[in-house]
Amino acid sequence: MRKYDLWLLGVTSILVALLMVIAFRFAPVDTQEQRIQNLFYSFESVDDAPFATEHHWLAIPNPVNLGMREAPTWFRFTIAPSNGPIRYLLEVKYPLLDTITVAFYASDTQQLINEFEAGDAQAFAHRPILHESLLFPVPDHESELTVIIKVQSAGTTRLPLRLWKKTEFIEYTSKHNLLMGLFFGFLAAMGISNLFFFFTTQNRTFFIYSGYVFSLMLTLMSVKGLAYAHIWPEWVWFQERAVGIFANAAIMCAVIFSSWLLNVKHYNRRLALILKAFGWVFLANIFISLVLPYAYLIKLFFVLLSIAVVVTFSIGIWLAIKGVVIARYYAFAWSILLLSGLLASLDNLQLISINIQSNYLLMLGGAVETLLLALALAISYNLNRKEMLDAQEVAIAQEKSALNAKEQLLAVQEQYQNELEYKVQERTLELEVALRELSEANRELEKLNTIDSLTNIKNRRHFDKRLIAEGRRSRREQTPLSIIMADIDHFKKINDKYGHAAGDACIKHVASLLKEAVRRPTDDVCRYGGEEFAIILPNTDSEGASNVAELMRQTVESSPVLVDDSTIRMSLSVGIATAIVTAEEQELTMLKEADRMLYAAKQDGRNNVKIMDLSGSE
Repeated sequence: MRKYDLWLLGVTSILVALLMVIAFRFAPVDTQEQRIQNLFYSFESVDDAPFATEHHWLAIPNPVNLGMREAPTWFRFTIAPSNGPIRYLLEVKYPLLDTITVAFYASDTQQLINEFEAGDAQAFAHRPILHESLLFPVPDHESELTVIIKVQSAGTTRLPLRLWKKTEFIEYTSKHNLLMGLFFGFLAAMGISNLFFFFTTQNRTFFIYSGYVFSLMLTLMSVKGLAYAHIWPEWVWFQERAVGIFANAAIMCAVIFSSWLLNVKHYNRRLALILKAFGWVFLANIFISLVLPYAYLIKLFFVLLSIAVVVTFSIGIWLAIKGVVIARYYAFAWSILLLSGLLASLDNLQLISINIQSNYLLMLGGAVETLLLALALAISYNLNRKEMLDAQEVAIAQEKSALNAKEQLLAVQEQYQNELEYKVQERTLELEVALRELSEANRELEKLNTIDSLTNIKNRRHFDKRLIAEGRRSRREQTPLSIIMADIDHFKKINDKYGHAAGDACIKHVASLLKEAVRRPTDDVCRYGGEEFAIILPNTDSEGASNVAELMRQTVESSPVLVDDSTIRMSLSVGIATAIVTAEEQELTMLKEADRMLYAAKQDGRNNVKIMDLSGSE
């Protein structure tokens, strides 16, 4: 090993030791006293009578991990009175739950004291305490409190519960924030420094390593709730997909980085193609993350992740055994991360006891792994640079020795130039293929953006575009155009009485009935917003539109929907506007008139149809 490599290894070893000292010195200790002990759970609804279903409650150890479960789960436990100078906070240290409702009851009177709702399915500002973790203030009460928690999430149902004194939580947060700042600051510094190396050396391996570090950092920030708290607190839609997007990006960059760093193509072209295929798969997963539900995406991701880790780690071990120096650093770096993950898993399963929380242990393993990979990258770059300099010295010596050697060198340079042009053409062709694939994916995404996710009929965006097109057609061909606006009557009462899930079922039911009511393929039924629908009837006069609207009204009135053993009857108020378009944007005027007719139908007792023929009669 060269002197430069030994110096670099020594500096890295000092940094690794410093990271370990910081982690074990400042990491908050996980004390058993903070854990909720008397914890029970139930898969059956307890919203109506939380104290009357004792035989449904089953004991469960804390922390809870029920795996992938989309249905809601209820938890119950009791806590001592919270009054006087000591105040308590209840923490659920898993911020990826979609929705969580925490209700505090007086154990003696069974009276509801307070109720809070949080989760990453709602804006961050709606949380009872604006903190990256899920925090709930324990209300002041002189007697024992019973806590009922309802959890529902498309991902893993985990519930690590802690009951904190406010003073203890402040002390814990101080150390926790210090470690978070050091860890993510370290990752950011590694990513930025290697990005600068890429700009100065034009070595693409530095760039892909920066991509891996930044993606890993954003993945961990998303998992810990820090990104939702500080980067995109209002982007609820993006928060639900952030873990999938950045985790797939991190693994994609890691696979490509492994292939380039180890120069796998030089040793086995088939293995290089396998790693390249993995990179494409995880790139595709990034786009799939935008549309695929999280419950399915995370399962697919873990399967692919397990295969990719086994393959890349095995390749590193194989090259290390063959004597490749860089592969030894690479395999050792991944071994540190895998070892920290194993120790964290054993600690979570309570098979071993470690004087550091498992999440901090994983962070330490990730930091050490990132640092060792940076070391391997620096040594690899130094080796390549030294080899290049040695080759140049040999070429110069040969050039000075004879003119024939110079001619041979020029011939070699010309050959290299041809190969370089060929590679540029090859990369250009690959880029064109990738751009075509991306364009096709964008077109498919544009198509998906016109479908309402709840009802599977066309959405408002499609309606707006179609209305303009049909208005132009009516003006060009001088054919009548009719617009129907329909609204479910008393929908708020349905939501209040039966719940939002029942309301969604009612909207889906009405959407299917309206879609069946139209006969022509040119007629378009769209969800305009909430419980309101808009129908475009090209080449249809006021009489035809009135017949269609009346059929829709009668069908909805005579077709109740059954939700959870409850029969819900509904009715429609309908407004119609009909005209032959003669001026620009007249279709927008027709839309306003149809909406005005809908309001008139509402005012006239609901469950009726009002029509406006813009030629002058109502």
